[in-house]
Amino acid sequence: MPASSETDWDAIRGELLAMADEDRTVRAELARDGALFDGYHPRMEAIHRRNAARLRALLDAHGWPGVSRVGAEGAEAAWLLLQHAIGDPALMRRGLEALTDAVESGEAAPLHRAMLEDRIRVFEGRGQRYGTQFDWDEEGNLSPLPLEDSEGVDARRRGIGLPPLELDLPRRREAMADSAERPPEDAAKRRREYEEWLRRVGWRREEDR
Repeated sequence: MPASSETDWDAIRGELLAMADEDRTVRAELARDGALFDGYHPRMEAIHRRNAARLRALLDAHGWPGVSRVGAEGAEAAWLLLQHAIGDPALMRRGLEALTDAVESGEAAPLHRAMLEDRIRVFEGRGQRYGTQFDWDEEGNLSPLPLEDSEGVDARRRGIGLPPLELDLPRRREAMADSAERPPEDAAKRRREYEEWLRRVGWRREEDR
């Protein structure tokens, strides 16, 4: 990582926390009336893109803001910004490499790295490894997105402190039932729009159609 002896990590920690708080606040506001779930809301997208640009600048200047630099809450905020930088595939892939190094040195949580890897894999059209990413299935039930190795998923989950998938799924479905989100009325239309978005931002190629 770049040298950081003169970096004001307290200020950076405050900035990371503020950006993550805005993200969560706006998400909750849009979720209350269901607007969050009707495609990628422009207001949410704008926040994600702005935060991603700032996180990229921090990575360029200082490297990954790990626990020893910004504390556990600051490091979690940095991960959240990266996890939500879905319109910037290059940043998310770069961040995965940085987060992997940070986990190995005790500067980041293994769970955060696992969730980021799963999200990237899903966007790239590959099976996830830890079963952390869920969506509505064809029957209108919240279900894990495709897995790379379903037989080994619980062992990998155990290694990052997660319960078996069969125990986690009912909890997630119960939480979803208590939220404003519901299965899409037109699942085929939603899928087409999602695939178009994946190609537009660079997660997929036209030949992947």
